[in-house]
Amino acid sequence: MIHASSMNRHAAWPWLTALSAALCIAAGLDAIDAGWQFLFKPLTTLLVIAFAWPRGSDAPTQRRFIRIGLALSLAGDVFLLWPVQGFLPGLIAFLLAHLAYTAAFCVPVKFAAKPLVFMAYAAVAALILSQLWPGVPGALRVPVLAYVACLATMAAQAASWWRSRAGTAALDASLARAAALGGLLFMASDSLLATTKFGAPLPLSSLWILLTYWAAQWCIASALRPR
Repeated sequence: MIHASSMNRHAAWPWLTALSAALCIAAGLDAIDAGWQFLFKPLTTLLVIAFAWPRGSDAPTQRRFIRIGLALSLAGDVFLLWPVQGFLPGLIAFLLAHLAYTAAFCVPVKFAAKPLVFMAYAAVAALILSQLWPGVPGALRVPVLAYVACLATMAAQAASWWRSRAGTAALDASLARAAALGGLLFMASDSLLATTKFGAPLPLSSLWILLTYWAAQWCIASALRPR
């Protein structure tokens, strides 16, 4: 009975997280009162943290870094509720989150184990940044450059972990694949955010930015082995 109850509770996390995310996105699109973002944006990330919390007992160091990354992401979410005043603090919080995630993905495989993967991610990041660079204010150029470097490094390290696990046990490969997908989705989300902020506004931008963002965080949390 206890085991079944625990399984039902864990099975509810994706649905609760999706519902909270949907309500936050609806508030961002003015489908409901915009003030609801102040509740549902941090709540959604808290639900991702709750999903991740019991996972990864076999890899405590990796679990600790992913928990730190999620906590820093929560701080970034709160800062970015104020898009102007909170942009730089939010940028720094997420930069630190990416460093924590990179450290987590260095636990199962050495840093830059797949150099070609790093070169590919660096090229993509440089291409995106070059298109948006003219619109980045001078005061933000150094922080934005540092952020992009950390983001691309995190995503590349996650992909390196995945490529290093080719041909291994199914569960090990699936955990690494979840991390790689999370890194890729994070790059997509932040590229959309940067395009909206420094380039041309995108239709339904908050929908696509938040959808890819929380999918990324969920995938990163899923990179920890289930209990």
